[in-house]
Amino acid sequence: MAYSHIVPPNGTKISIQGGKLTVSDDPIIPFIRGDGTGPDIWAASQRVFDAAIAKAYSGRRKVAWFEVFAGETAKVKFGNWLPDDTVEAFREFLVGIKGPLTTPIGGGIRSLNVALRQMLDLYVCLRPVQYFQGVPSPVKHPEKVEMVIFRENTEDIYAGIEYVGGSPEAKKLLDFLEQNFPNDFKKIRFGTKEAIADYMKLASPDHDATHIPVQVGIGIKPVSNVGTIRLIKSAVDYALRQKRKSVTIVHKGNIMKYTEGAFRDWGYAACERIFGAQVYTWAQYERTKKAKGESAANDEQKVAIHNGALLIKDAIADIALQQVLTRPEDFDVIATLNLNGDYLSDALAAQVGGIGIAPGGNINYVTGHAIFEATHGTAPKYANLDRVNPGSVVLSGEMMFRYLGWVEVADLILKGLKGAILTKRVTYDFARLMEGATEVKCSEFGTAIISNM
Repeated sequence: MAYSHIVPPNGTKISIQGGKLTVSDDPIIPFIRGDGTGPDIWAASQRVFDAAIAKAYSGRRKVAWFEVFAGETAKVKFGNWLPDDTVEAFREFLVGIKGPLTTPIGGGIRSLNVALRQMLDLYVCLRPVQYFQGVPSPVKHPEKVEMVIFRENTEDIYAGIEYVGGSPEAKKLLDFLEQNFPNDFKKIRFGTKEAIADYMKLASPDHDATHIPVQVGIGIKPVSNVGTIRLIKSAVDYALRQKRKSVTIVHKGNIMKYTEGAFRDWGYAACERIFGAQVYTWAQYERTKKAKGESAANDEQKVAIHNGALLIKDAIADIALQQVLTRPEDFDVIATLNLNGDYLSDALAAQVGGIGIAPGGNINYVTGHAIFEATHGTAPKYANLDRVNPGSVVLSGEMMFRYLGWVEVADLILKGLKGAILTKRVTYDFARLMEGATEVKCSEFGTAIISNM
């Protein structure tokens, strides 16, 4: 690939064949430092990564880091928030990592993060949540929170199909509904001037409503069977490989029956078809209960679990958000659509210490493409102060090395981070909440992680 503004370092491309990555001893890995606090975080994180690699492999392996650009830095350098070079680098070299990016205000790209996911079809947003001893938490038993979220990344409302209220596009859709689906059009409360006028007569009889325009924002929520199946399959593959106890399909199918409800139903059907006796689903339970009674269904489930089957169950999204607080031990791997996954992953991050140490990965398990990333914002007021917690990028790197099969590196990163937290020499976000803690700089915390490997 010929690049316009960047030059790849010497090293070897990661490749994939038959769903299996081939990683050399000198893989080229594109990275984006990020905006705001990104450069501080990246500097500390890269030192941690390189130290872990050196310790694990005694110089036999080394990453060829390839800097690419997006966000504010790219806009200043190249006049483009997301240069083609950057997208092509991630496409060519398969696996990369990034810090937090500024989202442009106004027109153009809605979100740089979402744009990269859509362009590379990174359909899984992988968000592991675990507790590190000593991290301040708002809940009594954060150690019970150990879950992995598989969040669908390309469909649902994050597909970005929205039309501004009052725009010609929104009017065209409203007209289409009125002409073709009049019963559904009636459910749009204020889709006509007459409906607005009728309401204003009740609410404010003396108010002239004739000047109030019809403004209804319209959004489309696509959920497909193929998008569902590939997400659920990835979650179940992971759960079986890691010997987890269950996969919970989280949805709002009681209300959105043909999108979120279909996500659940397609998910159950795919699990039974693809994995057979390796899994036992609540859909099977309900069929047996209907045919033979509850006792028979209970016995069937008990035998399947005893024989090593992975339990596939489901939970309504609002109930799940309650139960991850009150009964976190009931959840293990979670498979869900985009918006639910957004809520759940951040809520769970808060239970174990906050978004500052929450890692994330965006993965296409078919093509091998993956971008691991900080899940927090750019925090520009702390830019260049060497103050913020690098934990989100550090742990995203841990995920990346585990994905590459460099398990020894991933284990050392975890060991170092756990040890650094236990010394109570931590960045300000932890220090202000931990009794007897000493506040250190971002770079110093990186050094503490290395020294605790």
